[in-house]
Amino acid sequence: MEKKYAITTAIAYTSGKPHIGNTYEIVLADAIARFKRLQGYEVYFQTGTDEHGEKIELKAKDAGVTPQEFVDDVAGSIKNIWDLMNTSYDKFVRTTDKHHEEIVQKIFKKMYDKGDIYKGEYKGLYCTPCESFWTESQLIDGKCPDCGRGVKIASEEAYFFKLSNYQDRLVKYIEEHPEFIQPEARKNEMLNNFIKPGLQDLCVSRTSFKWGIPVTFDPKHVVYVWLDALTNYITFMGYDPDGSSDNFKEWWPCDLHLIGKDIIRFHTIYWPCFLWSLDLDLPKQVFGHPWLLMSNDKMSKSKGNIIYADDLVNTYGVDGVRYYLLHEIPFGNDGNITNELMTERYNSDLANVLGNLVNRTISMSKKYFDGVVTNTKVYEEVDDSLISLASSLADRVSEKMEELHVGDALELVMDMAKACNKYIDDTAPWALAKDESKKERLQTVLYNLIEAIRIIAVLLQAFLPETSEKILKQINATDNSLESTKEFGVYKSGSVVNEPEVLFARIENK
Repeated sequence: MEKKYAITTAIAYTSGKPHIGNTYEIVLADAIARFKRLQGYEVYFQTGTDEHGEKIELKAKDAGVTPQEFVDDVAGSIKNIWDLMNTSYDKFVRTTDKHHEEIVQKIFKKMYDKGDIYKGEYKGLYCTPCESFWTESQLIDGKCPDCGRGVKIASEEAYFFKLSNYQDRLVKYIEEHPEFIQPEARKNEMLNNFIKPGLQDLCVSRTSFKWGIPVTFDPKHVVYVWLDALTNYITFMGYDPDGSSDNFKEWWPCDLHLIGKDIIRFHTIYWPCFLWSLDLDLPKQVFGHPWLLMSNDKMSKSKGNIIYADDLVNTYGVDGVRYYLLHEIPFGNDGNITNELMTERYNSDLANVLGNLVNRTISMSKKYFDGVVTNTKVYEEVDDSLISLASSLADRVSEKMEELHVGDALELVMDMAKACNKYIDDTAPWALAKDESKKERLQTVLYNLIEAIRIIAVLLQAFLPETSEKILKQINATDNSLESTKEFGVYKSGSVVNEPEVLFARIENK
Protein backbone atom coordinates (compact mmCIF):
# COMPACT_ATOMS: atom_id res chain seq x y z
CA MET A 1 0.00 0.00 0.00
CA GLU A 2 1.35 3.41 -0.95
CA LYS A 3 2.30 5.76 1.88
CA LYS A 4 0.03 8.80 1.96
CA TYR A 5 0.59 12.31 3.30
CA ALA A 6 -1.96 15.13 3.40
CA ILE A 7 -0.87 18.69 4.14
CA THR A 8 -2.85 21.95 4.16
CA THR A 9 -2.00 25.61 4.59
CA ALA A 10 -4.35 28.11 6.15
CA ILE A 11 -6.59 29.65 3.50
CA ALA A 12 -5.55 33.20 2.68
CA TYR A 13 -8.07 35.93 3.51
CA THR A 14 -9.19 37.75 0.37
CA SER A 15 -9.03 41.26 1.77
CA GLY A 16 -6.02 42.12 -0.39
CA LYS A 17 -2.87 40.96 -2.15
CA PRO A 18 -0.78 38.59 0.02
CA HIS A 19 2.54 39.97 1.28
CA ILE A 20 5.79 38.02 1.55
CA GLY A 21 4.90 36.90 5.10
CA ASN A 22 1.75 35.19 3.77
CA THR A 23 3.77 33.76 0.90
CA TYR A 24 6.26 32.19 3.34
CA GLU A 25 3.61 29.69 4.47
CA ILE A 26 2.84 28.32 1.02
CA VAL A 27 6.57 27.99 0.18
CA LEU A 28 7.23 26.18 3.49
CA ALA A 29 4.31 23.81 2.86
CA ASP A 30 5.54 23.24 -0.68
CA ALA A 31 9.02 22.21 0.49
CA ILE A 32 7.46 19.73 2.94
CA ALA A 33 5.11 18.34 0.26
CA ARG A 34 7.86 18.02 -2.35
CA PHE A 35 10.17 16.28 0.12
CA LYS A 36 7.44 13.79 1.03
CA ARG A 37 6.99 13.01 -2.68
CA LEU A 38 10.74 12.54 -2.96
CA GLN A 39 10.48 10.03 -0.10
CA GLY A 40 7.93 8.07 -2.10
CA TYR A 41 4.71 9.32 -0.49
CA GLU A 42 1.56 10.00 -2.43
CA VAL A 43 0.87 13.58 -1.35
CA TYR A 44 -2.31 15.65 -1.20
CA PHE A 45 -1.53 19.35 -0.73
CA GLN A 46 -4.44 21.77 -0.28
CA THR A 47 -4.43 25.57 -0.09
CA GLY A 48 -6.81 28.34 -1.12
CA THR A 49 -8.79 31.39 -0.07
CA ASP A 50 -11.19 32.42 2.69
CA GLU A 51 -13.77 34.71 1.08
CA HIS A 52 -16.65 35.64 3.39
CA GLY A 53 -17.21 38.17 6.16
CA GLU A 54 -18.09 41.72 7.05
CA LYS A 55 -14.64 43.05 6.16
CA ILE A 56 -15.03 41.81 2.54
CA GLU A 57 -18.53 43.27 2.33
CA LEU A 58 -17.19 46.69 3.41
CA LYS A 59 -14.14 46.57 1.13
CA ALA A 60 -16.26 45.61 -1.87
CA LYS A 61 -18.61 48.51 -1.13
CA ASP A 62 -15.66 50.94 -0.94
CA ALA A 63 -14.37 49.58 -4.25
CA GLY A 64 -17.82 49.94 -5.86
CA VAL A 65 -18.06 46.25 -6.81
CA THR A 66 -20.05 43.26 -5.56
CA PRO A 67 -18.41 41.11 -2.86
CA GLN A 68 -18.18 38.25 -5.37
CA GLU A 69 -16.36 40.42 -7.92
CA PHE A 70 -14.06 41.65 -5.17
CA VAL A 71 -13.08 38.15 -3.99
CA ASP A 72 -12.76 36.82 -7.54
CA ASP A 73 -10.15 39.47 -8.22
CA VAL A 74 -8.19 38.96 -4.98
CA ALA A 75 -8.38 35.13 -5.12
CA GLY A 76 -6.95 35.39 -8.64
CA SER A 77 -4.00 37.46 -7.44
CA ILE A 78 -3.33 35.06 -4.55
CA LYS A 79 -3.35 32.05 -6.89
CA ASN A 80 -1.02 33.89 -9.29
CA ILE A 81 1.52 34.45 -6.52
CA TRP A 82 1.28 30.84 -5.33
CA ASP A 83 1.94 29.77 -8.95
CA LEU A 84 4.74 32.29 -9.41
CA MET A 85 6.48 30.76 -6.37
CA ASN A 86 6.39 27.36 -8.10
CA THR A 87 4.25 25.68 -5.45
CA SER A 88 2.98 22.20 -6.21
CA TYR A 89 -0.45 22.27 -4.51
CA ASP A 90 -3.00 19.67 -5.64
CA LYS A 91 -6.09 21.71 -4.88
CA PHE A 92 -6.73 25.45 -4.61
CA VAL A 93 -10.00 25.91 -2.72
CA ARG A 94 -12.34 28.90 -2.45
CA THR A 95 -14.97 29.19 0.25
CA THR A 96 -17.44 30.82 -2.17
CA ASP A 97 -17.52 27.48 -3.99
CA LYS A 98 -21.16 26.27 -4.15
CA HIS A 99 -20.29 22.75 -3.02
CA HIS A 100 -18.44 24.08 0.04
CA GLU A 101 -21.40 26.32 0.92
CA GLU A 102 -23.86 23.41 0.73
CA ILE A 103 -21.73 21.17 2.94
CA VAL A 104 -21.21 23.97 5.50
CA GLN A 105 -25.01 24.38 5.69
CA LYS A 106 -25.37 20.64 6.33
CA ILE A 107 -22.61 20.75 8.98
CA PHE A 108 -24.33 23.66 10.76
CA LYS A 109 -27.65 21.77 10.76
CA LYS A 110 -26.02 18.56 11.99
CA MET A 111 -24.40 20.38 14.93
CA TYR A 112 -27.70 22.15 15.67
CA ASP A 113 -29.67 18.89 15.63
CA LYS A 114 -27.09 17.35 17.94
CA GLY A 115 -27.54 20.18 20.45
CA ASP A 116 -24.02 21.54 20.00
CA ILE A 117 -25.37 24.75 18.42
CA TYR A 118 -28.06 26.87 20.13
CA LYS A 119 -29.62 30.32 19.64
CA GLY A 120 -28.82 33.19 21.98
CA GLU A 121 -27.81 36.83 22.03
CA TYR A 122 -24.31 38.12 21.60
CA LYS A 123 -23.05 41.16 23.45
CA GLY A 124 -19.43 42.02 23.27
CA LEU A 125 -16.58 44.21 22.14
CA TYR A 126 -16.15 43.64 18.43
CA CYS A 127 -13.12 44.26 16.21
CA THR A 128 -14.27 44.54 12.58
CA PRO A 129 -10.87 44.03 10.86
CA CYS A 130 -10.22 40.83 12.86
CA GLU A 131 -13.88 39.77 12.88
CA SER A 132 -13.47 38.86 16.54
CA PHE A 133 -15.42 39.50 19.71
CA TRP A 134 -13.40 40.18 22.87
CA THR A 135 -14.08 40.48 26.58
CA GLU A 136 -12.95 43.57 28.49
CA SER A 137 -10.13 41.60 30.16
CA GLN A 138 -8.73 40.43 26.82
CA LEU A 139 -8.26 43.97 25.46
CA ILE A 140 -4.83 45.58 25.59
CA ASP A 141 -5.04 49.29 26.49
CA GLY A 142 -8.71 49.12 25.47
CA LYS A 143 -7.77 47.94 21.98
CA CYS A 144 -8.02 44.66 20.05
CA PRO A 145 -5.26 42.32 21.33
CA ASP A 146 -4.61 40.98 17.81
CA CYS A 147 -4.33 44.11 15.65
CA GLY A 148 -4.25 46.98 18.15
CA ARG A 149 -7.19 48.80 16.61
CA GLY A 150 -10.31 50.10 18.30
CA VAL A 151 -13.29 47.88 19.19
CA LYS A 152 -16.99 48.71 19.33
CA ILE A 153 -19.78 47.41 21.54
CA ALA A 154 -22.00 45.14 19.51
CA SER A 155 -24.98 43.00 20.36
CA GLU A 156 -27.08 40.83 18.09
CA GLU A 157 -29.04 37.61 17.99
CA ALA A 158 -26.67 34.76 17.21
CA TYR A 159 -26.18 31.03 17.23
CA PHE A 160 -23.52 29.64 19.55
CA PHE A 161 -21.41 26.50 19.50
CA LYS A 162 -21.03 24.78 22.89
CA LEU A 163 -17.24 24.76 23.18
CA SER A 164 -17.70 24.26 26.92
CA ASN A 165 -19.03 20.73 26.20
CA TYR A 166 -15.63 19.67 24.94
CA GLN A 167 -13.28 21.37 27.39
CA ASP A 168 -12.23 18.33 29.45
CA ARG A 169 -11.88 16.14 26.38
CA LEU A 170 -9.66 18.77 24.72
CA VAL A 171 -7.34 19.14 27.72
CA LYS A 172 -6.99 15.35 27.96
CA TYR A 173 -6.35 14.98 24.22
CA ILE A 174 -3.64 17.68 24.09
CA GLU A 175 -1.92 16.30 27.18
CA GLU A 176 -1.97 12.75 25.80
CA HIS A 177 -0.86 13.76 22.27
CA PRO A 178 2.18 16.02 22.75
CA GLU A 179 2.87 15.96 18.98
CA PHE A 180 -0.57 17.46 18.17
CA ILE A 181 0.47 21.12 18.67
CA GLN A 182 3.94 22.19 17.55
CA PRO A 183 6.20 23.92 18.48
CA GLU A 184 5.95 22.89 22.15
CA ALA A 185 5.70 26.49 23.40
CA ARG A 186 2.44 26.98 21.48
CA LYS A 187 0.97 23.87 23.09
CA ASN A 188 1.66 25.18 26.61
CA GLU A 189 0.27 28.59 25.69
CA MET A 190 -3.02 27.10 24.40
CA LEU A 191 -3.49 24.86 27.44
CA ASN A 192 -2.55 27.33 30.15
CA ASN A 193 -3.78 30.63 28.71
CA PHE A 194 -6.87 29.63 26.79
CA ILE A 195 -8.29 26.18 27.54
CA LYS A 196 -7.75 25.54 31.26
CA PRO A 197 -9.08 28.97 32.39
CA GLY A 198 -12.41 27.88 30.83
CA LEU A 199 -13.80 27.84 27.28
CA GLN A 200 -16.56 30.29 26.41
CA ASP A 201 -19.21 29.17 23.92
CA LEU A 202 -18.44 30.44 20.45
CA CYS A 203 -20.55 32.75 18.29
CA VAL A 204 -21.06 30.90 14.96
CA SER A 205 -23.59 33.09 13.14
CA ARG A 206 -24.16 36.79 12.44
CA THR A 207 -27.10 38.91 11.32
CA SER A 208 -25.40 42.31 10.93
CA PHE A 209 -24.05 41.58 7.44
CA LYS A 210 -25.07 39.44 4.48
CA TRP A 211 -21.83 38.27 2.85
CA GLY A 212 -21.67 34.74 4.16
CA ILE A 213 -23.31 31.33 3.89
CA PRO A 214 -27.00 31.56 4.95
CA VAL A 215 -28.21 29.28 7.75
CA THR A 216 -30.80 27.13 5.92
CA PHE A 217 -33.38 27.04 8.71
CA ASP A 218 -32.95 30.70 9.76
CA PRO A 219 -31.85 32.65 6.65
CA LYS A 220 -31.39 36.05 8.30
CA HIS A 221 -28.29 34.47 9.89
CA VAL A 222 -25.08 33.78 7.98
CA VAL A 223 -22.53 31.23 9.16
CA TYR A 224 -19.75 33.07 10.94
CA VAL A 225 -16.15 33.01 9.77
CA TRP A 226 -14.49 30.19 11.74
CA LEU A 227 -17.11 27.53 11.10
CA ASP A 228 -17.08 28.42 7.40
CA ALA A 229 -13.29 28.79 7.04
CA LEU A 230 -12.00 25.88 9.13
CA THR A 231 -14.33 23.34 7.56
CA ASN A 232 -12.64 23.94 4.16
CA TYR A 233 -10.13 21.27 5.19
CA ILE A 234 -12.82 18.58 5.08
CA THR A 235 -15.46 19.92 2.64
CA PHE A 236 -13.02 19.93 -0.27
CA MET A 237 -11.63 16.51 0.63
CA GLY A 238 -15.09 15.05 0.23
CA TYR A 239 -16.69 15.17 3.68
CA ASP A 240 -20.50 15.13 3.68
CA PRO A 241 -22.70 14.61 6.77
CA ASP A 242 -24.96 12.47 4.57
CA GLY A 243 -22.13 10.19 3.51
CA SER A 244 -18.51 11.10 2.75
CA SER A 245 -16.63 10.23 -0.43
CA ASP A 246 -13.94 7.54 -0.71
CA ASN A 247 -11.47 10.37 -1.26
CA PHE A 248 -12.26 11.71 2.21
CA LYS A 249 -11.82 8.30 3.81
CA GLU A 250 -8.51 8.00 2.02
CA TRP A 251 -7.01 11.34 3.11
CA TRP A 252 -8.58 12.29 6.45
CA PRO A 253 -7.26 12.74 9.11
CA CYS A 254 -4.83 15.15 7.53
CA ASP A 255 -1.16 14.72 8.54
CA LEU A 256 -0.37 18.40 8.93
CA HIS A 257 -2.16 21.75 9.15
CA LEU A 258 0.55 24.35 8.55
CA ILE A 259 -0.64 27.75 9.80
CA GLY A 260 0.61 31.06 11.18
CA LYS A 261 1.12 31.21 14.94
CA ASP A 262 -1.53 33.97 15.19
CA ILE A 263 -4.35 31.55 14.27
CA ILE A 264 -3.23 28.53 16.27
CA ARG A 265 -5.98 29.17 18.83
CA PHE A 266 -8.70 28.61 16.25
CA HIS A 267 -7.05 25.46 14.89
CA THR A 268 -6.35 23.82 18.24
CA ILE A 269 -9.47 24.84 20.20
CA TYR A 270 -12.40 25.52 17.87
CA TRP A 271 -11.43 23.07 15.14
CA PRO A 272 -10.99 19.93 17.33
CA CYS A 273 -14.35 20.61 18.99
CA PHE A 274 -16.07 21.07 15.60
CA LEU A 275 -14.58 17.79 14.40
CA TRP A 276 -15.68 15.92 17.51
CA SER A 277 -19.16 17.35 17.09
CA LEU A 278 -19.17 15.68 13.64
CA ASP A 279 -17.68 12.45 15.08
CA LEU A 280 -14.49 12.89 13.06
CA ASP A 281 -10.84 12.28 13.92
CA LEU A 282 -8.52 15.22 14.57
CA PRO A 283 -5.65 16.12 12.24
CA LYS A 284 -2.41 14.48 13.32
CA GLN A 285 -0.53 17.74 13.79
CA VAL A 286 -1.00 21.51 13.79
CA PHE A 287 2.21 23.47 13.31
CA GLY A 288 2.06 27.20 14.11
CA HIS A 289 4.97 28.64 12.15
CA PRO A 290 6.66 31.92 13.13
CA TRP A 291 6.24 35.21 11.31
CA LEU A 292 8.46 36.92 8.80
CA LEU A 293 9.14 40.43 10.07
CA MET A 294 10.19 43.42 8.00
CA SER A 295 13.22 45.00 9.68
CA ASN A 296 12.09 43.25 12.90
CA ASP A 297 8.59 44.75 12.69
CA LYS A 298 5.30 43.03 11.86
CA MET A 299 4.22 43.80 8.29
CA SER A 300 1.04 45.78 7.86
CA LYS A 301 -0.48 48.08 5.26
CA SER A 302 -0.96 50.82 7.85
CA LYS A 303 2.78 50.81 8.62
CA GLY A 304 3.60 50.83 4.91
CA ASN A 305 6.28 48.17 5.42
CA ILE A 306 4.92 45.47 3.16
CA ILE A 307 7.03 43.54 0.64
CA TYR A 308 5.41 41.45 -2.10
CA ALA A 309 6.75 38.21 -3.55
CA ASP A 310 6.52 39.30 -7.19
CA ASP A 311 8.70 42.39 -6.53
CA LEU A 312 11.35 40.21 -4.87
CA VAL A 313 11.23 37.65 -7.69
CA ASN A 314 12.08 40.42 -10.17
CA THR A 315 15.36 40.93 -8.33
CA TYR A 316 16.29 37.54 -6.87
CA GLY A 317 14.43 35.03 -9.04
CA VAL A 318 11.94 32.47 -7.72
CA ASP A 319 14.55 30.19 -6.16
CA GLY A 320 16.41 33.14 -4.65
CA VAL A 321 13.24 34.12 -2.80
CA ARG A 322 12.39 30.51 -1.90
CA TYR A 323 15.90 30.03 -0.53
CA TYR A 324 15.68 33.08 1.72
CA LEU A 325 12.25 32.15 3.08
CA LEU A 326 13.14 28.53 3.77
CA HIS A 327 16.65 29.11 5.05
CA GLU A 328 16.29 32.24 7.14
CA ILE A 329 13.20 31.63 9.25
CA PRO A 330 14.00 29.51 12.28
CA PHE A 331 11.74 26.67 13.46
CA GLY A 332 10.28 28.47 16.46
CA ASN A 333 11.32 32.12 16.16
CA ASP A 334 10.30 34.95 13.90
CA GLY A 335 12.48 35.60 10.87
CA ASN A 336 13.52 38.95 9.50
CA ILE A 337 13.69 40.30 5.95
CA THR A 338 15.30 43.37 4.42
CA ASN A 339 16.71 43.88 0.93
CA GLU A 340 20.23 44.13 2.36
CA LEU A 341 19.89 40.78 4.17
CA MET A 342 18.44 39.13 1.07
CA THR A 343 21.19 40.41 -1.21
CA GLU A 344 23.89 39.33 1.22
CA ARG A 345 22.41 35.84 1.61
CA TYR A 346 21.85 35.46 -2.14
CA ASN A 347 25.42 36.44 -2.99
CA SER A 348 27.17 34.52 -0.22
CA ASP A 349 25.22 31.24 -0.41
CA LEU A 350 23.66 30.94 -3.84
CA ALA A 351 26.15 32.76 -6.06
CA ASN A 352 29.44 32.11 -4.20
CA VAL A 353 28.89 28.67 -2.68
CA LEU A 354 26.41 26.75 -4.82
CA GLY A 355 26.58 28.51 -8.19
CA ASN A 356 30.35 28.78 -8.11
CA LEU A 357 30.78 25.11 -7.17
CA VAL A 358 28.69 23.84 -10.07
CA ASN A 359 30.21 26.25 -12.55
CA ARG A 360 33.85 25.60 -11.77
CA THR A 361 33.45 21.82 -11.50
CA ILE A 362 31.78 21.57 -14.92
CA SER A 363 34.28 24.04 -16.40
CA MET A 364 37.21 21.89 -15.18
CA SER A 365 35.60 18.74 -16.61
CA LYS A 366 35.27 20.53 -19.94
CA LYS A 367 38.76 21.98 -19.85
CA TYR A 368 40.65 18.84 -18.82
CA PHE A 369 38.57 15.99 -20.31
CA ASP A 370 36.20 17.56 -22.88
CA GLY A 371 33.35 17.09 -20.41
CA VAL A 372 33.76 13.30 -20.07
CA VAL A 373 33.44 12.30 -16.40
CA THR A 374 35.23 9.03 -15.64
CA ASN A 375 35.52 7.22 -12.34
CA THR A 376 39.05 5.78 -12.38
CA LYS A 377 38.82 5.02 -8.63
CA VAL A 378 42.21 6.41 -7.71
CA TYR A 379 41.24 7.24 -4.14
CA GLU A 380 43.12 9.15 -1.48
CA GLU A 381 42.30 9.74 2.16
CA VAL A 382 40.91 13.22 1.47
CA ASP A 383 38.03 11.58 -0.45
CA ASP A 384 36.70 9.68 2.56
CA SER A 385 35.05 12.54 4.39
CA LEU A 386 33.46 13.92 1.20
CA ILE A 387 32.05 10.50 0.28
CA SER A 388 30.72 9.77 3.77
CA LEU A 389 29.18 13.25 4.06
CA ALA A 390 27.50 12.89 0.65
CA SER A 391 26.15 9.38 1.16
CA SER A 392 24.67 10.21 4.58
CA LEU A 393 23.12 13.51 3.42
CA ALA A 394 19.68 12.14 2.51
CA ASP A 395 19.20 10.51 5.91
CA ARG A 396 20.34 13.60 7.78
CA VAL A 397 18.07 15.87 5.73
CA SER A 398 15.13 13.45 6.18
CA GLU A 399 15.60 13.55 9.94
CA LYS A 400 15.38 17.35 10.01
CA MET A 401 12.37 17.39 7.66
CA GLU A 402 10.60 14.86 9.88
CA GLU A 403 10.81 17.42 12.72
CA LEU A 404 9.73 20.23 10.32
CA HIS A 405 13.13 21.88 10.81
CA VAL A 406 13.11 22.88 7.14
CA GLY A 407 15.74 25.63 7.46
CA ASP A 408 18.16 23.21 9.14
CA ALA A 409 17.53 20.62 6.41
CA LEU A 410 18.39 23.15 3.71
CA GLU A 411 21.46 24.24 5.69
CA LEU A 412 22.75 20.62 5.59
CA VAL A 413 22.51 20.65 1.78
CA MET A 414 24.41 23.96 1.65
CA ASP A 415 27.02 22.56 4.06
CA MET A 416 27.57 19.77 1.55
CA ALA A 417 28.20 22.37 -1.17
CA LYS A 418 30.71 24.11 1.14
CA ALA A 419 32.43 20.76 1.76
CA CYS A 420 32.76 20.31 -2.03
CA ASN A 421 34.38 23.74 -2.37
CA LYS A 422 36.81 22.84 0.41
CA TYR A 423 37.53 19.53 -1.36
CA ILE A 424 38.47 21.48 -4.50
CA ASP A 425 40.88 23.61 -2.45
CA ASP A 426 42.34 20.49 -0.77
CA THR A 427 42.81 18.45 -3.97
CA ALA A 428 43.83 21.39 -6.23
CA PRO A 429 42.70 19.93 -9.59
CA TRP A 430 44.62 22.67 -11.47
CA ALA A 431 47.89 21.36 -9.97
CA LEU A 432 47.00 17.73 -10.77
CA ALA A 433 46.31 18.76 -14.37
CA LYS A 434 49.93 19.86 -14.81
CA ASP A 435 51.24 16.36 -14.06
CA GLU A 436 50.51 13.69 -16.69
CA SER A 437 51.06 10.90 -14.13
CA LYS A 438 48.20 12.36 -12.00
CA LYS A 439 45.66 12.19 -14.83
CA GLU A 440 43.65 9.31 -13.34
CA ARG A 441 43.67 10.92 -9.90
CA LEU A 442 42.30 14.12 -11.47
CA GLN A 443 39.54 12.10 -13.15
CA THR A 444 38.55 10.60 -9.79
CA VAL A 445 38.52 14.02 -8.11
CA LEU A 446 36.22 15.46 -10.78
CA TYR A 447 34.02 12.36 -10.71
CA ASN A 448 33.66 12.68 -6.93
CA LEU A 449 32.69 16.32 -7.30
CA ILE A 450 30.11 15.68 -10.02
CA GLU A 451 28.57 12.82 -7.99
CA ALA A 452 28.44 15.01 -4.86
CA ILE A 453 26.81 17.78 -6.91
CA ARG A 454 24.26 15.26 -8.23
CA ILE A 455 23.38 14.29 -4.65
CA ILE A 456 23.02 17.98 -3.70
CA ALA A 457 20.78 18.61 -6.73
CA VAL A 458 18.53 15.62 -5.95
CA LEU A 459 17.91 16.95 -2.43
CA LEU A 460 17.40 20.49 -3.69
CA GLN A 461 14.34 19.27 -5.62
CA ALA A 462 12.26 19.94 -2.50
CA PHE A 463 13.61 23.43 -1.82
CA LEU A 464 14.83 24.99 -5.07
CA PRO A 465 13.13 22.92 -7.78
CA GLU A 466 14.16 25.06 -10.76
CA THR A 467 17.81 25.20 -9.68
CA SER A 468 17.84 21.46 -9.05
CA GLU A 469 16.54 20.79 -12.55
CA LYS A 470 19.16 23.09 -14.10
CA ILE A 471 22.02 21.39 -12.24
CA LEU A 472 20.86 17.86 -13.11
CA LYS A 473 20.57 18.92 -16.74
CA GLN A 474 24.03 20.50 -16.79
CA ILE A 475 25.67 17.34 -15.44
CA ASN A 476 23.43 15.01 -17.48
CA ALA A 477 22.32 13.02 -14.43
CA THR A 478 19.71 10.36 -15.09
CA ASP A 479 18.93 8.97 -11.62
CA ASN A 480 17.27 11.66 -9.49
CA SER A 481 15.63 9.49 -6.83
CA LEU A 482 16.25 9.95 -3.12
CA GLU A 483 17.38 6.30 -2.89
CA SER A 484 20.11 6.96 -5.45
CA THR A 485 21.79 9.43 -3.09
CA LYS A 486 22.38 6.93 -0.30
CA GLU A 487 25.22 5.17 -2.09
CA PHE A 488 28.11 7.16 -3.53
CA GLY A 489 28.99 6.32 -7.13
CA VAL A 490 25.63 6.14 -8.90
CA TYR A 491 26.54 8.78 -11.50
CA LYS A 492 27.42 6.85 -14.64
CA SER A 493 31.15 6.83 -15.38
CA GLY A 494 31.74 8.00 -18.94
CA SER A 495 28.84 10.48 -18.90
CA VAL A 496 29.41 13.81 -20.62
CA VAL A 497 28.50 17.08 -18.91
CA ASN A 498 26.84 19.94 -20.80
CA GLU A 499 28.03 23.53 -21.07
CA PRO A 500 28.12 25.27 -17.68
CA GLU A 501 25.52 28.01 -17.21
CA VAL A 502 25.49 30.64 -14.48
CA LEU A 503 22.90 29.59 -11.88
CA PHE A 504 22.97 32.76 -9.78
CA ALA A 505 24.48 36.00 -11.05
CA ARG A 506 25.79 38.19 -8.24
CA ILE A 507 23.59 41.15 -7.31
CA GLU A 508 25.12 44.52 -6.55
CA ASN A 509 23.41 46.34 -3.70
CA LYS A 510 21.70 49.37 -5.17
